[in-house]
Amino acid sequence: MDRTPASNADPSAASRQFRAELRRWRTRRGLTQRALADRVRFSRETVAAVESGRRFGSQEFAARCDEALATGGRLCDLWPRVAAEQLAADGRRGPRFGEETRPDAAPGGRRDPRDPQAVVAAIDELRELIGQVLAQPEPEGPPPPAADRR
Repeated sequence: MDRTPASNADPSAASRQFRAELRRWRTRRGLTQRALADRVRFSRETVAAVESGRRFGSQEFAARCDEALATGGRLCDLWPRVAAEQLAADGRRGPRFGEETRPDAAPGGRRDPRDPQAVVAAIDELRELIGQVLAQPEPEGPPPPAADRR
C-alpha cells in the first residue's frame, strides 16, 4: 500500500481509489447500483453518490460493501485515508484563525491519529476545554424574554 505522506499526496487520491475500487468490484460481480444498495441496505442514491464522488460514504458503508462484494477487505483498508480526506474537506483540521497552537501539536496543528500520545494529548485538551466551559460563571439576572432569545 502506498505510504506517501498526506502533504505530498493528491488530497483526493484515496477517495478516487475508493470510488474506483467500489465500482470495479460492483461491476465485476455483475451488480447494478440498485442491486448493491439492496444488499448493503443503503439507498441507490447513496451508492451512486459515493461512486461519483458527491459523498464520502461511511466506514459502515465500506464494511457492508466489502462483505456484499467479497473484496477481501479492500474498501475497509482504504477507509482510514478516505476518512482523513473527509475531515480535511469538512475544514476540521488544524487550528481555526486566531487560535494558538499547542507546543505539543504536530506542525500545522494536526496530530497523527495513529499515535497513542497524540490521542492522549487530544483527550487532555478536550478535557481542559470542557473544564473551561463548565467553569464559566452563570449569567446574572433573569433570562431574557423568549422574544429576545435568538
